[in-house]
Amino acid sequence: MMNTTNGAKSDGPSVLDVVALLTDLPAQRLARGQVGTVVEQLDARTSLVEFSDEQGRAYAIAPCPRAELLTLHYVPEAA
Repeated sequence: MMNTTNGAKSDGPSVLDVVALLTDLPAQRLARGQVGTVVEQLDARTSLVEFSDEQGRAYAIAPCPRAELLTLHYVPEAA
């Protein structure tokens, strides 16, 4: 369910995008900068993100406001 339309950028992360938190989420014990993977779009403003350790074990799955997520890119993209 990747959201790509003729190379157009979406307004937020898509399912399976790697993201970083832009703010702390103290209720979920998550800090700014922690990296996770979007596993589901809950609604237009909220994504469900899974946070895992180096061995791939999930330590948190939390709903996150899409506006508070930064999509990470591992290959060059046109700006």
